[in-house]
Amino acid sequence: MFDDFLMRAALAGVGLALATGPLGAFVVWRRMAYFGDATSHAAILGVALALTLSLPIGIGTMLVALAMALTVSTLSAKGWAVDTTLGVLAHSALAFGLVAISFLPGARADLSSLLFGDILAVSKTDLGFVWAGAGAILALLLWRWQPLLTATLSEDLAQASGLNPDRERLVLTIALAIVVAVALKIVGALLISAMLIIPAAAARSLSRSPETMAVIAVLIGAGAVLAGLQLSLLFDTPAGPSIIAIAALIFTLSVVIAPLKAR
Repeated sequence: MFDDFLMRAALAGVGLALATGPLGAFVVWRRMAYFGDATSHAAILGVALALTLSLPIGIGTMLVALAMALTVSTLSAKGWAVDTTLGVLAHSALAFGLVAISFLPGARADLSSLLFGDILAVSKTDLGFVWAGAGAILALLLWRWQPLLTATLSEDLAQASGLNPDRERLVLTIALAIVVAVALKIVGALLISAMLIIPAAAARSLSRSPETMAVIAVLIGAGAVLAGLQLSLLFDTPAGPSIIAIAALIFTLSVVIAPLKAR
């Protein structure tokens, strides 16, 4: 586990867990799982845009993910059916992205890594990008933590307290766009939402406060990354799916432990 590429992979995964832990808690509390799924699926379209315009892939991914998140927020605010809107946009963005990439011959070989991640190929530049993105997300959430909690609990209460729920929703939208750009290289477009939801869902039954849930979600995410890399190393399994599989096992264990803890 001390080989250079494995150390970079482990550090990148832990950096991602630092961002997805607290952000995933808000995704779970606000029941935004499908929202995160739609945003992550848009990442493939962002890759195609970046390759076409010769932009850094992280920038193209972030721009398209942000546009997707803002579109969904706007349509939801106008009364559109959220589940239907998300379903249409999520699968349309993924389909258009895959079609666009098919016109870029150099990108076809990397299609599997785009969908399922390639954490073992993380470079030092990628590692810097991951930690910069994770730092930005943490700073954003720490800055707006209490307003975000209040708006999550009750939008009416937030307005009565002088807060703007739409602004807090925008903060989460921006954070989701950043985490999609950060996570694409590590777990791929199809597994980003799993990294957001599963550790937070596992932490929920083991926590007594929002802050505790965020911290436990980070620990579960980091543990899943390290155990998933070890599993991949031992059995030659895909690293990204291995990480999510370990996270799912931890979630199952938390479901079993929760009733015992309550007693």
